[in-house]
Amino acid sequence: MSLGQILRGLGDVVFPPICAHCRGLVQEGAYRHLCPGCARQLDFVRPPHCRTCGHPFYGAGEGGRSCPHCAALVPAFRTGCTAVLYRGPARALVLELKYHGGRHVLRDMEAIFRRSPSVLARARGAVLVPVPLHPRKERERGYNQSALLASALARAAGGGARVAALLRRVTDTPTQTSFDRRARRHNLKNAFALDRRAGLNPALHYLLVDDVFTTGSTLNSCARVLRQAGCLKLDVATFGHG
Repeated sequence: MSLGQILRGLGDVVFPPICAHCRGLVQEGAYRHLCPGCARQLDFVRPPHCRTCGHPFYGAGEGGRSCPHCAALVPAFRTGCTAVLYRGPARALVLELKYHGGRHVLRDMEAIFRRSPSVLARARGAVLVPVPLHPRKERERGYNQSALLASALARAAGGGARVAALLRRVTDTPTQTSFDRRARRHNLKNAFALDRRAGLNPALHYLLVDDVFTTGSTLNSCARVLRQAGCLKLDVATFGHG
C-alpha cells in the first residue's frame, strides 16, 4: 500500500466517509462517498440516446428520433452526451460539489465518468473546455465546478485529453434554476466571450464540459462563441442530464 492509501485508511477510521445521498456511513463499495445501496441507484446513460443532448431513448428503436428534452434547441454544436441522469445519488453529488464546497466527491464523479463509454470516447484526444463562471461567483464558491469536472474527465479519458479555459463569462447573470427555456435563452444573451489569451486550432476536436444539461441554453451559448471563433469540431458532455 502507498503512503496515501495508508493515510486515507487512517482518516476513514477517525472520520468515516458519509454517503452524499442517504448520509449513512460508507464502509465498502466502489465509491468513497456513495454507499453500495445508493450507488445501485445511479442511472447510467446507455445507447440509444439523443445525439444532441444525450438523454436516453427508452424502449426498442433506433436513434434519430425527436427528443422532447431538446426539441426546441438549435444546437451550435455537433453532438452531446451525458454520463448519468440527474436524479437521486447523481444529483446529490452535483449539489455537494456545487453548493457545499464538496470537492471530495470529485473522486466518485471521476469514477462515474470511467463507467461512461460514450463520454470517454468523445473526450479522448479532445480539448476540454469548461463552461465558465462569472469571476464574482467563482470567488464566492472558491472554484469553478465545471473546470474541476473537466479535469476529472481528462484524467478518466486519458488519450491526450487536456483542459483549456477558452471562455469567460462577461455578464453576471442571475441563476438559471427558476427560469423556463425562453427566459434562460434571454438571460444568457451575450453572457459569454472568448478569453483574450485563447488560441484556437480549427483542426482540433473541442468538447464543452458542464455539470448538468437541463435545457442546453448555457452550453449552446458557449458553443456559439466557440463556433464563431472557428471551432468546427465541437461537441458537448455533461456529468448529468435532468
